[in-house]
Amino acid sequence: MDGTASDEACSRLTPSSRVDATGAAPMSKKQTGFSFKRSAESLQDNVRRAGPAAGASYTLIGAIVLLGGLGYGLDRWQGTAPWGLFVGLLLGLIVGFYELAKVVWHQ
Repeated sequence: MDGTASDEACSRLTPSSRVDATGAAPMSKKQTGFSFKRSAESLQDNVRRAGPAAGASYTLIGAIVLLGGLGYGLDRWQGTAPWGLFVGLLLGLIVGFYELAKVVWHQ
């Protein structure tokens, strides 16, 4: 054997356990390929972050549809067409955008 014992010990090290001249381990190669675990974690993170905005958008749409529908029903019952619908839609917009603004400004 030509080398010393320390040369033999270094040659048996795996690439990930070797250290460079500064004493730090070299950076590992970037992992490539598809991973269901990483994909699922990314999806969960996106859904968690988008939850409040999605809820606010549903509130906006729901308020417009609900209050507009109540205004339309009031018009049919009282015969005051288009004023009940107009007031209902306007109130729906106000309530919906108020809820949306609360979510946006809270963040």
